[in-house]
Formats: sequence, C-alpha cells, structure tokens
Amino acid sequence: MADNDQDPNARIVDIQLDDKLVVRRSAEVEHEMGVAIFDLLEANLFAPVDAPAGPYRVRLAIRDGRSLIFEISDNDGKELTNEVVPLNLFRRIVKDYFTVCESYFDAIKNAPASRIEALDMGRRGLHNEGAVLLRENLEGRITIDDETARRLFTLICVLHIRG
Repeated sequence: MADNDQDPNARIVDIQLDDKLVVRRSAEVEHEMGVAIFDLLEANLFAPVDAPAGPYRVRLAIRDGRSLIFEISDNDGKELTNEVVPLNLFRRIVKDYFTVCESYFDAIKNAPASRIEALDMGRRGLHNEGAVLLRENLEGRITIDDETARRLFTLICVLHIRG
C-alpha cells in the first residue's frame, strides 16, 4: 500500500495511455494492464515537485519513439506540467521483460512448476529493475513509491507494444 499519510491528495485518480498507439493486445497483456491500473488507482503515491497539490490525472505517452511523457493535470483536467523521461533507458529492460513474460505464459501451459517459478522470479526481478530505474529518473521531479513505480512500469511496457 502506498504511504501517502502526509498528503492524501498526493495521488493519481485517473490514468490514461496514449490513444494514438492503441493496438490489439493479447488477453494476458490486457489483463496485466487492467490489474496495474486498478491497483494503481486503489493505492499510490504520486507528487510532482513543482505542481500544485493533487489529486492528479495522468496521461502516459510516447513521443517520437524517444520520450516517455507524463502529462499531468489536476483533478478538473487543467494541465499542470509534463515530465519527460528518455525512453531509451527502458528499451533493454522492456525487451528482456517481454521475452521472459512470453516464456512464462508459454510455460504455464505445460512446464513443470519449477520452470514456471524460475521464470516468474526472473519476470519479477526485471519488473523491479524497471521500477527502480523509473524512480531514479523521476527523482527530484515526481515523488513515487515502490508500488506506484512497479505499476507505472507495467503501463510503460504496454506502451511499447506495437501491432
């Protein structure tokens, strides 16, 4: 659970992914995205440093294939700020994460439990690595906790999917 005891408005109340990049996704990806959004909205810590108090609406977008944009608005939809993170920082982790996830979903069908567990550990490890990288790159601009970073990383991965 997010630790936002200091300011209950330091949170995201709505999150959207860039509609321009919507492609048909597998059932597994749709499920993971839905869970990440639900869990994120249920409990998160999100506090842009140079923005008025929240809560916030966030739109995640990829621009020119090079930048991850956090478009941050207030609860009424008034744009407050945009934060940009270089997308190339995540390319290797996202690629590795997709590879392990694909192996994991294939293994669930018929692999021994030990293989499934090993792949799941690798998947969680890469997911944690991506979340840490996101937190480090937002440091000083947006305060987020570990769970918020993990859920945002899931959504960053979804944005990487091309048809």
